[in-house]
Amino acid sequence: MSWLRNSAAIAVAACCAMFAFAGAIGLRASLPVAWLVAIAVAGLAGWLLRSRLVFALDPSAVSRPLAIVSAIATLAALAQLGRLTVFISDASHAEYSFIPASDWEVHHNCATAYFVAAAAASRSPDIYSDSLYTAKDDDPTKPRKALTLGPFKIDVFEYPPPFLLLPRLLRLLAPGFMSFRSLWFGLGGLFVMGAMLSILRLLSPAVATRALLWMPLVWLAHTTVGTIQKGNVQLMVIAAAMLAMAMFERRRWALGGTLLAFATVSKLYPGMLVVYLVARREWRAVAWTTALMLAFALVTGIDLGSAVYVEFAHHMPGLLSGEAFPAFRNPSAAAANLSIPGTVLKLKLFGIPGMGFEAMKVVGWLYTLVAVAATWWLAGRKTRDEEKPSIWLAILIIATLRSPFLPQSYATFPALWMLSLVAARYDATGKNLLLTVLAWLPLAAVWPIDWAMDPRLRAVETGLVQVLMIGLALWSLRRSVRPEPMAA
Repeated sequence: MSWLRNSAAIAVAACCAMFAFAGAIGLRASLPVAWLVAIAVAGLAGWLLRSRLVFALDPSAVSRPLAIVSAIATLAALAQLGRLTVFISDASHAEYSFIPASDWEVHHNCATAYFVAAAAASRSPDIYSDSLYTAKDDDPTKPRKALTLGPFKIDVFEYPPPFLLLPRLLRLLAPGFMSFRSLWFGLGGLFVMGAMLSILRLLSPAVATRALLWMPLVWLAHTTVGTIQKGNVQLMVIAAAMLAMAMFERRRWALGGTLLAFATVSKLYPGMLVVYLVARREWRAVAWTTALMLAFALVTGIDLGSAVYVEFAHHMPGLLSGEAFPAFRNPSAAAANLSIPGTVLKLKLFGIPGMGFEAMKVVGWLYTLVAVAATWWLAGRKTRDEEKPSIWLAILIIATLRSPFLPQSYATFPALWMLSLVAARYDATGKNLLLTVLAWLPLAAVWPIDWAMDPRLRAVETGLVQVLMIGLALWSLRRSVRPEPMAA
């Protein structure tokens, strides 16, 4: 077992070192200090995984082909994260960015919206004003013309006000955007890595071992790397929701409630897990989560004033219908949207009449009823403890698909994580390895929206990815509810 434990410890340590290095740069440390921090964090991570590993490993569950695939994926993922760390630490090195040939991938950064809104909230409650993010000479009939922060285009803030508690806190440590961007990258990467490792505690030794070996494919995926580079909070929200549910399983109510409450007040869709908890009558988890959601809302009101909620109430109908998202001006962005309501605008690309925001709103609310019913049904099924993470991820996939705007670039992360857990249930035969890699490819690939492609073709491609995500969730649930022998 030592070779497996040592290999995992080295890989995780190397990954944590990169995130720690960038985080230290974000705290305005000098290069020598940043290297010392990276080495210290790597040593701590490696020691914890090597000597204090909290989940059992089963080397007999590892086939030679799986070990080879995992080793290749690990090296490729570390190389990719290493390149990205250079770009995150110094934005002038765009050649080390994810897809440097794409202007969109290099210069789009979601964290710009968090940074600008966090600062603007101290001056005005209207954190949704276009003037904060969009140029004065913007033409509403064309793709949005963004303001800039250094080399980055400022994204539009489309989140509930309590989310700003986190970026406002981090701005105290990193008041400039470049340092904020590095700190956000470092802390977010460490958090997501820690959450994914923590979930392995709930699995049997054989399944946990295979899931650990499949994990590098999640980090290698272009969609994952692109999301990390852009600073989108989606990965952290998914990780926080999953870690919260794991904490509830361990009866750590306060920590679980804090994580799920903040995820819910930040992005709304994790609230579907609250529906799951209510349906299962897990009242302590519900009570802690509800109380802390109210606490986060209250603290936000104290920090920013109650008027910020008035502005959010005015803005929310546009969020739910999709009208608030200027990305929909761009046919390529509409085509790359994986949400269920967004399917309406994809149909519009093919000339189908009546496919506008009103239809999108209707589809969104109908799908909400389906999502709630599916979650309630899942909560009533009997499942083994090790099958619960797949249930939670399936619910999160179902919930994320309700969003009016779910870009392909970060939509597939929960599905990739799900794939690693589903694949881990099976013996790592050549057939199962091939099927897993074939399912991984469309979830991992991304085609930048500024690269030429007929929007109708892109709509078909992303529609297939959407179907794959739903199919993967359904297959996982089928296996969870009615376990069958593993394929030979």
